[in-house]
Amino acid sequence: MVTVIGVRFKKAGKIYYFNPGDLDIKSDNYVVVETARGIEFGRCVIGKRDISEEDIISPLKDVIRKATEEDIEKNRENKAKEEEAFSICLEKIQKHNLDMKLIDVEYTFDNNKVIFYFTADGRVDFRELVKDLASVFRTRIELRQIGVRDEAKMKGGLGPCGRPLCCSSFLGEFAPVSIKMAKEQNLSLNPTKISGICGRLMCCLNYEQETYEETRKKLPKVGSIVKTVDGEGEVISNSVIKESVKVKIKVKDSEDELRDYKIDTITLVSGSYEDIINDVDIRELEAEIEDPDIIKELIKED
Repeated sequence: MVTVIGVRFKKAGKIYYFNPGDLDIKSDNYVVVETARGIEFGRCVIGKRDISEEDIISPLKDVIRKATEEDIEKNRENKAKEEEAFSICLEKIQKHNLDMKLIDVEYTFDNNKVIFYFTADGRVDFRELVKDLASVFRTRIELRQIGVRDEAKMKGGLGPCGRPLCCSSFLGEFAPVSIKMAKEQNLSLNPTKISGICGRLMCCLNYEQETYEETRKKLPKVGSIVKTVDGEGEVISNSVIKESVKVKIKVKDSEDELRDYKIDTITLVSGSYEDIINDVDIRELEAEIEDPDIIKELIKED
């Protein structure tokens, strides 16, 4: 076991482990740490704890010190300089007539590098831009192209639900999301209904997916015959959310009736369970969509 603390460098950013040594560091303390990019300023979000060596990406870097008032003030100054650098870079992009969209600027804590994040539809020849920026800032310049999901995470905003974006609020990392999840959750495959402001599938499709998969394994398919407390009947429809099925059942000499039953009160006589959707189902699904190009754009990985 190794004693570590968890540090974030940005709000809702990825958590990195560092060796606190003998320093008394608690959650919410600011720290100065050594990273692969150099010296960085971050906030401790996970206090001292022991974890397995298998959970650590080697080598484990050290915490240099708890942040002093001078360190905190320097970080504020860097944030102010980032705003100025953003404006300067915008002017330079327009000057060189480059087809790129500047998203964010970041100074490393030791000012050894300025990182400019941007999006673009394709490759951009920004060599002259880098030379221009280096002559202005007199330090190392890095231009980093990012995807639309990272853009949404950096810029923030409100999702279709009306709440702040999950990615910019609390999601440290993006989890894989697939069109299969939307189908298994019986959602409309209208891209405007299942995509976030980034234009990709909504991250929240992943939140309840495990529950949907487990429930579908217990749901008889439509047309299956099940045994209920009222006798045998045919499944007409089912509901994952309610964990119930609607069964057409013969009640003595009267006409058939439709009755709802919880899945834990029925037994499958013939037929099969819904189970999870496989890749073959997805290919058939995409063939049924009116504009498959929209779906391809929706599920494209950055």
